[in-house]
Amino acid sequence: MTTRGTGAAAAALALVLAAAGCTTAAGPGGSSPTVTSAPPTTAATSTAVNSHGWNRQRFKGASGRHTGVTRTAKPTVLNGLVGAVFTRNATGDHFCTASVVDSAGLNLVVTAAHCVWDPKLGRRGDLVFVPGYRDGDTPSGVWPLLAVTVDDAWNDHADPDMDVAFAVVQAQNGQQVQQVLGANRLGVNRGYRLPVKITGYPSSSGVPITCSNTTLQQSPTQLRIDCPDYTGGTSGSPWVTDFDPSTRTGTVVGVIGGYQEGGNSPDTSYSSYFGDRVQALYDRATG
Repeated sequence: MTTRGTGAAAAALALVLAAAGCTTAAGPGGSSPTVTSAPPTTAATSTAVNSHGWNRQRFKGASGRHTGVTRTAKPTVLNGLVGAVFTRNATGDHFCTASVVDSAGLNLVVTAAHCVWDPKLGRRGDLVFVPGYRDGDTPSGVWPLLAVTVDDAWNDHADPDMDVAFAVVQAQNGQQVQQVLGANRLGVNRGYRLPVKITGYPSSSGVPITCSNTTLQQSPTQLRIDCPDYTGGTSGSPWVTDFDPSTRTGTVVGVIGGYQEGGNSPDTSYSSYFGDRVQALYDRATG
């Protein structure tokens, strides 16, 4: 199974911290795991369709869908909320993507759970978030991840329906990341068809790419979108809708991840559906 992570992510496993629960001890809420009250989705999935929504008819219909146009992302305020995820510092290889999301602590980013937490080994240690990274330049600083919060379903069995993580980043020069950059809002229960913009960092490139298209329902718990060239490193890329010209920010309704940890084709990407369980996860991360 191909994922959107890269070999650098595997190298990060050597820097794992001991994991007693789904919230790291340095984070809000202590070391106890996130509690999910929502039951697993069962009735919504028939025997003719697997748990991620694929059946023969959907495979046949996959061709011919409208595909967005992918281009290099300009250094705008909105794109500046997105950054590459590195191990230790910005001199190595980046292997995932994250973005700033609004929080009371002004210090939160959202990414894919598989970027920052291995269900067998726990949290991947010594990671940093580098917003606005371009060809070695770090115009908005380097922000270490202090705490990571994932859902029990991810920690226990890598549930693709909860391939989402929130991470607290360390303040720099007396300022929190949201004070420096602003933040997108978190959007939950927004439905399956939304116009979104996805910006992320392929590990093979020193600049981010971006693409706009309309999301589709992959299953009751998964979204998909057709945008080309989203290769390894783009896991965690935010799906942003409702752009606000006054703030130059929007609302995050997904991140590349979920089914096949983002997809086994660079031209179609997936996201766990942001519903009540993601809201509970966010509440846990900020509580």
